[in-house]
Amino acid sequence: MTLPIGATAPDFEAETTEGKIKFHDWIGNSWALLFSHPKDFTPVCTTELGALAKLKPEFDKRGVKLMGLSVDPVDRHSKWSEDIKETQGAAPNYPMIGDTDFNVSKLYGMLPASTSGDPLTRTPADNQTVRNVFVIGPDKKIKLVLVYPMTTGRNFQEILRAIDSLQLTAKHRVATPADWTQGEDVIIAGSVSNDEAKTIYPQGWKEPKPYIRIVPQPK
Repeated sequence: MTLPIGATAPDFEAETTEGKIKFHDWIGNSWALLFSHPKDFTPVCTTELGALAKLKPEFDKRGVKLMGLSVDPVDRHSKWSEDIKETQGAAPNYPMIGDTDFNVSKLYGMLPASTSGDPLTRTPADNQTVRNVFVIGPDKKIKLVLVYPMTTGRNFQEILRAIDSLQLTAKHRVATPADWTQGEDVIIAGSVSNDEAKTIYPQGWKEPKPYIRIVPQPK
C-alpha cells in the first residue's frame, strides 16, 4: 500500500552513489523528490534520469533535493550513468540509492514485505511497482505521490508545476485551479472565512460562485 499524503516519510539509511546517507538528515530543511526505478539499464528510466539531470537547476532554484532509487547495486548505477550521459546528454548529478536489500522499496510500499533474494536475478517486470515519485516537505511529510507504469515516461514539467503549487499553498492560504502555472490567479482556501479574506485581500476578489473566490497569486 502506497504511503498516503500527509504521512511522515519513513526515515532510513542507505548506500548511494554519493556515499551513505540517513534520509531525514539528508533532507535537512529542504524539500525532497524521491523517485524510483524498477531496474538499471532500462530504456524509459534512462530517458528520465537524463531529463532530470538537465532540469536539476530548476529543482535547485526551488530548494528541492533529488534522490533516485533502484534495487540494483550502486556500482551498476555508476555504469548506467555512463550510458545515460552518452544517450541523453547528461549523467545523473544527484545521488542514487542502491536498494539491494529492498528496504526502502518496502518501507515506501513499492514492493511487498515478503520480497527477498538477489536483486540482480529480478527482472524489470518483477519490480514494475517501483515507479513512484514522492515529494516530501521540510517537515518530512509526504506532500504528493505519483505512480507511473513502466511504459510511460514521467512528465517532469508537471512535477515542477505541482511543486510550485505545493510551495505556494504551504506559504499562503490558497489553492491552485486546474492547469494552474506560476503567476496565474489562485483560489482562496475554503478554510478562510469571508471576514478573514477581507483583511488578507482588501482589494476584494472575483466570485463566480460563493465557494469560488479568485485572487491574484500572492507574492
